[in-house]
Amino acid sequence: MGKTESPLQKSGLKSMVEQFGLPRLIIAGFLLLLFIMAPIVGADLPTQISNTINRFSWNAVLVLAMVPMVHSGCGLNFGLPLGIISGLLGATITLDLGVHGLPSFFVAVLIATPFAIVLGGGYGWLLNKIKGGEMMVATYVGFSSVSFMCMMWLMLPYSNPKMVWGLSGKGLRTTISLEGYYDKALAKIAQINIGNVSIPTGTLVFFALLALLVWAFLHTKTGTAMTAVGSNPAFARASGINIDKMRILSVVMSTWLAAVGILVYEQGFGFIQLYMGPFSMALPAVSAILIGGASVNKASIANVIIGTFLFQGMVTMTPTVMNSMIHMDMSEVIRVIVSQGMILYALTRKTEGAK
Repeated sequence: MGKTESPLQKSGLKSMVEQFGLPRLIIAGFLLLLFIMAPIVGADLPTQISNTINRFSWNAVLVLAMVPMVHSGCGLNFGLPLGIISGLLGATITLDLGVHGLPSFFVAVLIATPFAIVLGGGYGWLLNKIKGGEMMVATYVGFSSVSFMCMMWLMLPYSNPKMVWGLSGKGLRTTISLEGYYDKALAKIAQINIGNVSIPTGTLVFFALLALLVWAFLHTKTGTAMTAVGSNPAFARASGINIDKMRILSVVMSTWLAAVGILVYEQGFGFIQLYMGPFSMALPAVSAILIGGASVNKASIANVIIGTFLFQGMVTMTPTVMNSMIHMDMSEVIRVIVSQGMILYALTRKTEGAK
């Protein structure tokens, strides 16, 4: 005697919900509700749509940087600030050299690459020494590297007057404007304006290109070996795969993507933020990919796209709608509550999908 299937099961709706994930469905539903409520409470909906798309384009590459390390079994990259520092070094050296316009963005990527390879290689070597505790050690690596660079930003011999402190003539400022350099360099390429909605086509295409390259790499022989290391190390070792080498390669890739990611973020934001700016930037990226459906040992490009949109949409829309409803300027307080609450929620989902 078999169990009779319900109409819900027959329709396939239940399987679709399970595939997308009930938590993501709830968050997506709440985000949709916020978009519906925005014009009702007096918020400018087209502006908020533009802000959400822009924030997605700024942050997507940083979230993409999580994928290689997850595939190799190194866990979520809480050491993202190492890659961000590589990008910041590339950015500041480019400005000091006086490169302007769109070329300055690609020169910054070029200069950041060797820093990312060296720091990523050292970081990967360290993670190979402490297998099983990667995420905890990575957190302290990220925090300590940011603190170390707080001293170096004051000591490194930069000379561009737009970057250094005016009185002493040395030491970099906390915030450096990118006006005249690569401010909106990607966003302005084939930018689409529909009424008050602005779509940064160039930035989105650049992210799509990087995502395609990561996807293609993961389907090569080396990428498959990297995935095998993360999913079944014993099988990978028996197959003759050099586990430590694959793990280091994944960390270098993740560090380089983070370096490029911070440059993409800066060109959209319009400023370089130094000193303690990168301190907490790993947390939103980790949260976004977890909310997107990834786990500590499984992640896809779809997880990156879904998670980044949901996280940035919530962080953008919630303060705006709440402010318009209560007519008080509590945007920063609400933003912190929502973003940190979503980070806490995402970290409790870290084993989802691993069953």
